[in-house]
Amino acid sequence: MYHKDDAFEGMIGGNKMKVNAKSIDLAKVQSEAEESYRKGFFCCEAVMEVIMDNFELDVPHEIIKMASANLPEGVVLNSMAIGVGKSGCICGALNGGVLAISMFFGRDEQRGPKDPEVVKCMSMTNELHDWFRENNTKKAACCRVLTREFDMSQGGHKSQCIYYTGMCAAKTAEILARELGIETTGEIKVLSHDDYLKTRTTPLEA
Repeated sequence: MYHKDDAFEGMIGGNKMKVNAKSIDLAKVQSEAEESYRKGFFCCEAVMEVIMDNFELDVPHEIIKMASANLPEGVVLNSMAIGVGKSGCICGALNGGVLAISMFFGRDEQRGPKDPEVVKCMSMTNELHDWFRENNTKKAACCRVLTREFDMSQGGHKSQCIYYTGMCAAKTAEILARELGIETTGEIKVLSHDDYLKTRTTPLEA
């Protein structure tokens, strides 16, 4: 286990990344991730943003761009959203959690598949994947399965995706805090989709 006062190898040029947070409120992370999606980020970007903010990382805000793809003529499309660039594969919120975990515990040297560092990181991302499948009421991690009932062109999926974004962000934060030795407060709210809709007091559409 890493100590919360340690510095970590960051994603950018081998720079050190320091975690300044002393505690993590899981309910706050979940709420902020939902709001980040609602305000204009896609799922993957929202997860990355709230993890960076709540763990108080001294890394450039631009690191969120690794969840986005720059297209011709200045168009920006989230490369992880809608199942990896609209391909319908793995859920973008789950992808965001995987990226966030790797930002803390990934490696930047070629040390083979048995390297304890990468084995540990993969164990953590597998934990997130299995938890998300078990708790999203649809027992799936594939975007096209999760959104099958919705007309994506009409935005019918947004309420569900906002909720999944909050779930993945909070669970990612819980896993990271545990491994970093940072205390947590609050709880992750896990509901059926119908029960989730009943709790909303603000518009769901971004």
